[in-house]
Amino acid sequence: MTKMFSTSHATARPIWETSDGTHSFGTVVLRLLYGVMIIFSLGLGLTLVLGGSYLATLGGSWMYLLFGLGFLAAAVLFYKQRSAGVYILLFMALVSLVWGLIEADGNRWAMIPRLGIPFGFAAVGLILLPFLREVSLKMTALAAAVLVLTAVLATLIFVPDNTFENDSLMSEVNARTLSPVDADSLDRDWIAYGGTRGAVRYSSLASINPENVRDLDVAWTFNTGDMPEDPAHSKYGSEVTPLKVGNSIYICTPMNIIIALDPGTGVEKWRYDPGVSSNSIPYTAACRAVSYYKKSEALGPDGQSADFLQKEALATPRDTSADCAARIIGPTLDGRIIAVDAETGKPCSGFGTNGQIDMKIGMGEVKDGMVASTSPHTIINGVIVTNHQVKDNLDLNAPSGVIRGYSAETGELLWAWDMNASDMRSGPDDKGEYSRGTPNSWTISSGDPELGLVYVPLGNSAGDYVSYDRSDEELKYGTALVALDVFTGEPRWHFQTVKNDVWDYDLGSQASLVDFPTANGVVPALILPSKQGDIYVLDRRTGQSLFEVESRPVPQGGVEPWLRTETQPFSAYHTLAKDPLKPRDMWGMTMLDQLYCRIKFHQAVYDGIYTPPTAKTPWIQYPGYNGGSDWGGVAVDPKRGLIIANYNDMPNYNQLITKDQEIEGSGGGEMGPMEGATYGIQVNAGMRNTATQLLCKEPPYGGIRAIDMLTGETVWDRPLGTARGNGPWGIKSKLPFNIGTPNNGGSALTGSGLAFIGAATDDLVRAINVSTGETVWQSVLPGGGQAGPMTYEHEGRQYVVISAGGHHFMKTPISDAIVAYALPDDTKTP
Repeated sequence: MTKMFSTSHATARPIWETSDGTHSFGTVVLRLLYGVMIIFSLGLGLTLVLGGSYLATLGGSWMYLLFGLGFLAAAVLFYKQRSAGVYILLFMALVSLVWGLIEADGNRWAMIPRLGIPFGFAAVGLILLPFLREVSLKMTALAAAVLVLTAVLATLIFVPDNTFENDSLMSEVNARTLSPVDADSLDRDWIAYGGTRGAVRYSSLASINPENVRDLDVAWTFNTGDMPEDPAHSKYGSEVTPLKVGNSIYICTPMNIIIALDPGTGVEKWRYDPGVSSNSIPYTAACRAVSYYKKSEALGPDGQSADFLQKEALATPRDTSADCAARIIGPTLDGRIIAVDAETGKPCSGFGTNGQIDMKIGMGEVKDGMVASTSPHTIINGVIVTNHQVKDNLDLNAPSGVIRGYSAETGELLWAWDMNASDMRSGPDDKGEYSRGTPNSWTISSGDPELGLVYVPLGNSAGDYVSYDRSDEELKYGTALVALDVFTGEPRWHFQTVKNDVWDYDLGSQASLVDFPTANGVVPALILPSKQGDIYVLDRRTGQSLFEVESRPVPQGGVEPWLRTETQPFSAYHTLAKDPLKPRDMWGMTMLDQLYCRIKFHQAVYDGIYTPPTAKTPWIQYPGYNGGSDWGGVAVDPKRGLIIANYNDMPNYNQLITKDQEIEGSGGGEMGPMEGATYGIQVNAGMRNTATQLLCKEPPYGGIRAIDMLTGETVWDRPLGTARGNGPWGIKSKLPFNIGTPNNGGSALTGSGLAFIGAATDDLVRAINVSTGETVWQSVLPGGGQAGPMTYEHEGRQYVVISAGGHHFMKTPISDAIVAYALPDDTKTP
């Protein structure tokens, strides 16, 4: 070792030696740094050797063990004041770069945990190098140059990108114009949760365009006053999309307060508080929207008058009271339907009992929080078709998921669809109750007035992760889109996206209705997204897919191997799902927490999508139950023939647990007892590192994609969301890098080719040019933007509105703000 370098060059004495025997401030600092370097190298080396050895025994990568040995060697050499310790660190930095290039597979963020520690230690080592024994100045300069050049290369490598563009398809899509758009979208209003009755989230308004959107500014802000006592530890999640009908905007708050606003100023006109107790909050205090109904909107099966509908088809009396000619129908967390006058906010006296209906009637025992409506009810041809959630994984004997139709005028029950009790079409008798534990529809339905059909997305039976007690009807309709006759409640057709679902892949997205061009003419169709990422295009008259649906083999085994189906359906049209996870996809801030996540990966069962639930060991579910697509749905530009889909890309880390384990607590996730089942369930949503609270999978965690509606091909794809709101231990990094964050809430499209979206965890609302995928404008919100935006025109001025109420599950700031944006006042259209 002493002959390594030529003695013709000057060598430095050890850092504790000085020429006169004194200790200057500089030598004290260097000596301290030297000691820290030894201790940290030793500690890091021991940790990596121990953890890396264990990972190797699990069949994982040996690299962590090798790096650990390298750090231990460097610590020993530093202790002996040998310069070779620095060169070992430098060599490991170079190796980490090569390792990263091999494993990162084009994902620049994946380089960070592999490069961070080796490069950091090598840099500190170079600072100390001139003060160690037996080192030439030439070698010091060379080593520094190598590290600097490597660092520059590494920086270029992990500049965030992760984008995709199909240039030829992009040009084709931007050059075409398809059939005329939905007539509702030509309106200056936003009349339903999905913007139009077809739920395409598209408006033909074009005053705000890619050229002037940079001038968009806050026009008004309204604070609802509905805030929890302790926002940091609440269950609030404002997911509301406002409606705009005529001269009013209508919103609902997390606790179901209905408020009308002036669309030009945001000034409150009236409010109605249904008095919902906080005891009724299920997972989240949320209200996604209200519904608007006008008496003249009731039509018969073939477009006949409202008189035909009420007297002949349904034989129910009409509401002849003078008030509530137009009404707002609101859902509540305690299972009621509220009807108030759209002009005054006063309860509709001719609807139900004093303007409300109790949906819990006929459901038997219902504990607080078990039955709640967080989504707007769908009103088709004068019929309110209900939705409600039943709290998951508490009890197999949970209340029913029955779907019901009520008169939008009188509130009278017209029909009930209980899949396990066809004899209860008119509701249960005084002593009976609807079948318990059946699949429910917690999300938003859509409907076709001309066909007289309502399209109901269903989840699975109570106890999401076990299936031994499901009836034949539950196996038939669970996790399926069911088309019900709006006048009778009879199922016309159904399309199942998961067979015997034990992964909580319930259909969370509203189906979007489109006129779909085919070689045989235009087909009335619908676009159905799913949590597992597949997107289906169905003939909405029959439920037949317009594209191939493949039946593929899926993993077998788990706790109920005899109940797992050998195949599952997969859409050949399009999927948002990414390739199956690999150990190298595990991530962390550093090599250490990446090692932890790789160990967790190897400790679990994972055989790809539809890995069956297991009890003895955890299993990985990918995608997790947040999607793919969730309640935000997709948006459709019918003019350009584009589907704009934001999506999540995260796994869940789950384990079925015995009752003893559950009582003792096994840590790291949500717990569901599933009373009546052999097991409970523990879910680590997002597969979080319990120490840092970061996700174990590498970024991006979410994105936004443009899809050619005609072919299902991807036009462009971008990560959605910056790192400014994320960081370890819940600390916001404030970094502007576009990493792609978890997101909830959809987008709103305009005729000028803009997509407005919040959804991500960075508290930004942005405008994206749908032609290119480029973000052309963004603004900081006062809270999280986990809600669908909307757009409307008032007095010649176009507005874009989004709820910035935040979300407890997404860990974004809670607020009560509704924010409206517009161009300067002098840009009004006549």
